[in-house]
Amino acid sequence: MTITSEVPKVKMETFNQYESEVRSYSRSFPTVFTKAKGYKLWDTDEKEYIDFFAGAGTLNYGHNNDAMKTLLIDYIEKDSITHSLDMATVARGTFLQKFNDIILQPRNLDYKVMFPGPTGTNAVESALKLARKKTGRTTIMSFTNAFHGMTIGSLSITGNESKRKGAGIPLAHSISMPFDQYNAKTDSLSLIESYLENGGSGIDLPAGIIVETVQGEGGINAASDEWLKGIEKIAKKFGILLIVDDIQAGCGRTGTFFSFERAGIEPDIVCLSKSIGGYGLPMALTLFKKELDIWEPGEHNGTFRGNNLAFVAATEALSYWETDTFAKEVEEKADLLSEFIRTLVKKYPELKAEPRGRGLMQGVACQEEGIAEKICHAAFERGLLMETSGPKDEVFKFLPPLIIDKAGLQKGFQIIEDSLKTVLKIN
Repeated sequence: MTITSEVPKVKMETFNQYESEVRSYSRSFPTVFTKAKGYKLWDTDEKEYIDFFAGAGTLNYGHNNDAMKTLLIDYIEKDSITHSLDMATVARGTFLQKFNDIILQPRNLDYKVMFPGPTGTNAVESALKLARKKTGRTTIMSFTNAFHGMTIGSLSITGNESKRKGAGIPLAHSISMPFDQYNAKTDSLSLIESYLENGGSGIDLPAGIIVETVQGEGGINAASDEWLKGIEKIAKKFGILLIVDDIQAGCGRTGTFFSFERAGIEPDIVCLSKSIGGYGLPMALTLFKKELDIWEPGEHNGTFRGNNLAFVAATEALSYWETDTFAKEVEEKADLLSEFIRTLVKKYPELKAEPRGRGLMQGVACQEEGIAEKICHAAFERGLLMETSGPKDEVFKFLPPLIIDKAGLQKGFQIIEDSLKTVLKIN
């Protein structure tokens, strides 16, 4: 792609001079990006990058999706409503109807839809508030290595030590239990049930249990179907609301629209954000069973919960799910990714690694500290965006747009293998 001369030349020094030290991704990817299309980006030097990052899972349908872009331009040119709080608009109503018809009804999910604000942490905060309001209890159970957001309530149920420290206050009203296969010695389900049954355990009965079926920031840890069914069974036994945080793993990332579908469970509350907006536009949903709709008007609100541009793009994004064709394509690409990871781990024992994840949300966990970060850095230099995850950044993580073609995957795989060989000093 040719960069036109009209694009101003912005240098990295501008960000170093004026922007806060809190920035992170501009350190991982130290260049100035100017254009993007599909699964590729270009910087101001016209260097091309393959995207195995996808806006941390926000761009499942790729950069500047043609169908969505056309609809957005047309919507703006007609002076249609952009900002509306939670007033009724055509864009809002169209999305609600299509989401019900294409996503909820075919899956026999009788959920009410709430627009809690534009971010994932807004969805989580609203879910926690609703669980507490419905049950009258205060405690929320979460899991080791969980990540649910950066606001205070979401941080209280997040496992990452460094992120929790950022709160600056004690994080209370939560308990953390071992995630599936946390270690070989722990039967997580039995432990949780025994703590809830034992009046002397010191654990108050939770209002909700919140879980990611695949932990994104926590290290691409995938829960088994059996474990998820066990968590649902425990929640029902003790009258606890089951909340699935599907912010990164949802919207087709693991192959089905909701990541929990393959386990055959039905959460009481579901949190969606990131790719639900289709085009990378801020949007979030909190879904819950109708009997949980006990909100008073305005009891949870937000200025930007009516992002009509996101509604337009999100409605078009749902077209990918009108048939099972797209899901099958994702599954085929996921198989290619799984095979590549298995081969990589076997071919390079020096890596001391293991495969993680499912769908197009997979990773390679490395035993040696710092290796994953070095591989990501080397891949960036070769023209590929990829990030790390896990409590020690020990996993290099594959999160390409779902629309990527097989040629794009193979090119990315080659860059990663070349980067790995450079880091491990293999000829």
